[in-house]
Amino acid sequence: MACKALQSKKCLELDYHGFRRVVEVHTVGRSSENTLILRAWQVRGGSLGGEPAGWKLMHLDEITNAHLTAERSMAPRPDYNPKDPAMAGGIICKV
Repeated sequence: MACKALQSKKCLELDYHGFRRVVEVHTVGRSSENTLILRAWQVRGGSLGGEPAGWKLMHLDEITNAHLTAERSMAPRPDYNPKDPAMAGGIICKV
């Protein structure tokens, strides 16, 4: 679903750590531990840290109820790093 959001240039709405969020997917890949992860700009929603917007790194296996929205993604954001060091295990798809 995350790579589909990238391809369609749409935002992804999802539940993560107890909060409903809307994100712009920038990169999907694997961590150095081979865990599937997602780097996204959170447009709005809740978070454990209390920041409603900003860069987020999410574990794909902890995301639930994800679906594409009709809202257009503004990715890539100006400070996007296409060589995200969190993706040490490899990149699957990116902006």
